[in-house]
Amino acid sequence: MREISKGANVSLTALSEDAGAVVVSLSWSSVSGAGDADVSVLLVDADGKVRSENDFYFYNNPAAADGSVQLLGKTPTGSGDEDRISVDLTAVPAGVERIVVAASQYGGARFGDLDDLRMTVADRSGEPLVGFSIHDAGVETAFIFGELYRRGEEWKFRAVGQGYETGLAGLATDFGIAVHDEPESEEPEPESEEPEEPGQGEAGEEGGETGGAGAAADATAMEKTPGARPEPAAPAPAPAPAEAAPVPAQTRGRGPRTTKKKVTLPKLAKSSLAENDSWRPARLFPVPTLKSDKEREVRATSVLLSVMAQVPEFGRRLTAAFGAPAGRMQTFTEVSLPHGETPRRPDGVIRVERAGKLWTALVETKTNGNPLRPEQVQQYMDIAARRGYEAVITLSNDVALEGAPMVDVKIDGRRKHKVSLWHLSWAEVAHQAQMLIRHEGVGNAAHAWLLQELLEYLRHEQSGCHGFQNMGAAWVPVRKGIEDETLACDDPRAVEVVESWERLIRQVCLRLGGELGQKALPVQRVRRGSDPQARRTAAAQKLCLDGRLTAELRVDGTSSVIAVTADLRTGKVRTCVDVPAPAGSYPLTTVKRLVRLLAEAPADLHVESLVEAGNGPRGTLERLRPEPGDLLPRGGAAPTGFRLSLIKGMGNTRGNTESGFIRSVDEAVDRFYQGVVAHLGPVEARAGRRG
Repeated sequence: MREISKGANVSLTALSEDAGAVVVSLSWSSVSGAGDADVSVLLVDADGKVRSENDFYFYNNPAAADGSVQLLGKTPTGSGDEDRISVDLTAVPAGVERIVVAASQYGGARFGDLDDLRMTVADRSGEPLVGFSIHDAGVETAFIFGELYRRGEEWKFRAVGQGYETGLAGLATDFGIAVHDEPESEEPEPESEEPEEPGQGEAGEEGGETGGAGAAADATAMEKTPGARPEPAAPAPAPAPAEAAPVPAQTRGRGPRTTKKKVTLPKLAKSSLAENDSWRPARLFPVPTLKSDKEREVRATSVLLSVMAQVPEFGRRLTAAFGAPAGRMQTFTEVSLPHGETPRRPDGVIRVERAGKLWTALVETKTNGNPLRPEQVQQYMDIAARRGYEAVITLSNDVALEGAPMVDVKIDGRRKHKVSLWHLSWAEVAHQAQMLIRHEGVGNAAHAWLLQELLEYLRHEQSGCHGFQNMGAAWVPVRKGIEDETLACDDPRAVEVVESWERLIRQVCLRLGGELGQKALPVQRVRRGSDPQARRTAAAQKLCLDGRLTAELRVDGTSSVIAVTADLRTGKVRTCVDVPAPAGSYPLTTVKRLVRLLAEAPADLHVESLVEAGNGPRGTLERLRPEPGDLLPRGGAAPTGFRLSLIKGMGNTRGNTESGFIRSVDEAVDRFYQGVVAHLGPVEARAGRRG
């Protein structure tokens, strides 16, 4: 990968023969783990201005209808977050000269609070081409990281690094986007109480990505309040803005526009007409008849691929991160492909056609916790390379980790054609389906119904598609070794347990994010460039010494960091968060207000006052409700904040049974967020110290 400095430029065509589509990544980290920013993309003409509202893409308008731009969302890295954008350069309209990639912050945050600001550009296969780091960020609240621009028949990349103290509004004004200081309110459409039956209403429409026409510029949707993002499925009148909302100049005088109405499923199911609970509703994808792992794999592959082809939003969501273009998708199962004397039959094939070109991926599926077989995946990689296919996608209950490949395969460097190997977890499939039908919406009622049936299938106990469910063979001996203090610090099994713990936390984040409609991400407090395996080795040594597995996670759009600790010596799981005390308020008023906010929280919630030195008073919420003043430190010292903690028993088994460890951690995080964090409201939580 070529590193360039601010102001430099480079030809993408010269760096790769596969640069017709690229993935742009913006990344950053912070010491607290709470820093965040939102990416945006502007398509600019020869005059340096957007042509219309369709040329502005951000979190509430994440995709172009023509497939040229799609915001892929955040993914956790070893040092913070990475926001990725898919850009199909072959689909960019002829009138666009530059593609400007920027990011902005909100709520008083500044880019100087973030570390390791960086932009990278990779080709379609995922091979990094060029990187640019920003080292001089300070008080800026918006930044142009870089831009892709045309020079004749080729595309080039320029490292910009220009900051704005006036935030997103100042940046937007520079590109011809007007700012409405007081956007008009518009009555939102009433949210659908239930989807229409398949075959009615909009069922015949082509369900594409988010409609660009109205979505990009909904001025009210641009408003940003800490802890909450507007949902594209149901735009609502915005509160008084903290920052003026940018709106394309072409819409001036027309008032704010709303996004095209999308269908989401109701949170509450319709009342059943069944006589008793033994009656089961008919399902599109039945599972009780499945008898073997092979049957489960065949059924799961066919169900998933058919829904991907029929629901464009869903199919595009799953394949865009793998370099697939936006186009007509068809899927196939049990395809026979020549391989020596014996043909091979991958579980599935995905093909996407755009502008007469085909993108093809082979799919290898495992269910019920069965591991992927390296020799089988290697065969598919070889077949894909010989036939000119672009990717091999593995799908299983396991969760991929940075720096820890799911399977080891050999890549023949002599081959000109590159094949990318990607992994997808069944938990991620369920997460993306839930995000669409519960929060973001899909094109019509038939699509919503199909996704709901897919979710029902994945959640059925017989499907074998339940995500990460087993802490591995090392779990029991490591836990026993910690209990009787016989585990050596260099025992490699401890590293295996740490890797399983990371996979569990990533899956917990997927499930929590699906329920909330926001991304939930693990927080990694390490510097960029650190070796993931070295980090896991250090965590394993710490596990051997104190018997604890620790992690932190954050819900996107908030600064609340939830610390999770599994103490293998005591058999307890602790979840906690730190809440800062408001500046300038009276201590007694502060503690009373906190207790009122936690009126619906569990009575066994532990509350501890944080002071500058030493430990402050603590007690359960049940005891503190009648006497909030018991939280006040002695001697008149004012508390700097409060630590809120819940403790529950830890499962004994390594799997996800009723008494299993995985289930106990999942339930602990869910109970803590729903029962505690969700009630804090405007109180901003900070990272809780582990332990």
